[in-house]
Amino acid sequence: MFQDLRDSNSSKFQVSEFILLGFPGIHSWQHWISLPLALLYLLALSANILILIIINKEATLHQPMYHFLGILALVDMGMATNIMPKILAILWFNAKSISLPECFLQMYAIHTFMLMESGIFVCMAIDRYVAICRPLHYPSIINKSFVVKATVFMTLRNSLSSIPVPVLAAQRHYCSKNQIKHCLCSTLGVTSLSCDDKRINSVYQLLLAWTLMGSDLGLIIISYVLILHSVLKLHSAEAASKALSTCTSHLILILFFYTILIVLSVTHGATKTVPLIPVLLNVLENVIPPALNPMVYALKNKDLRHGLYKFLKLNC
Repeated sequence: MFQDLRDSNSSKFQVSEFILLGFPGIHSWQHWISLPLALLYLLALSANILILIIINKEATLHQPMYHFLGILALVDMGMATNIMPKILAILWFNAKSISLPECFLQMYAIHTFMLMESGIFVCMAIDRYVAICRPLHYPSIINKSFVVKATVFMTLRNSLSSIPVPVLAAQRHYCSKNQIKHCLCSTLGVTSLSCDDKRINSVYQLLLAWTLMGSDLGLIIISYVLILHSVLKLHSAEAASKALSTCTSHLILILFFYTILIVLSVTHGATKTVPLIPVLLNVLENVIPPALNPMVYALKNKDLRHGLYKFLKLNC
């Protein structure tokens, strides 16, 4: 698709490839960053694969809540794998060039995986809401059919709504500038090289953020307000504590995910003064959540922790 776009607009493109410069301001020693990034990437892959194995092996985890966790693990691995091999190639082998179609494809994948992460958090919030506020109806509402329908809907919603991002970027005129002050193909980094009007790119980016991620966050907040309201009406402090404990890990991940996004949006204003900050945050938002998510669930969720202990004992 992106190759066709490139061919149909060949008269507009003055460059045949982009150059990803890496982390701005620290080019002389940026290779040292590769070690913690590589360790984070390996942790993300191994931890999420372990989560998938445990959910598959342990019969007690064959529930909608853990099915969503398994889907989140797949999304996390895709999110990290989309950017980390190229970043490590830049830092280790100085492989800075990237073709235009490859760059636009990475841009598309970044948006799709980010929106999928947000969408799965919404599904998990709905799952917790029904489990706590409508426990008698939980088996009839949150079942395998619901998991499949919700996953298909989120996949279609996010994959289709992300298409205009690279398509609009491919329509820009890039003159002779092709050096991106970044280590991945971020929309802002790529379109900043454009010589023509890029307002439509900015408008769609804002529209995507407010309509999809904004509505996702709104639904999550509403779900947890209703959960809190329901828990506060419980007469037993032990029952209230038990109900809230099932939400703890989910809340930690949501707070971390959306906090990074908000901080990243705010720090884009620091691009001229401290350009390293938004670039570093942009990378970390794609690699830290995939590494953190399975660890938080493994530590905070009793059933998953029990499954992990059982798995490790079987393989000792």
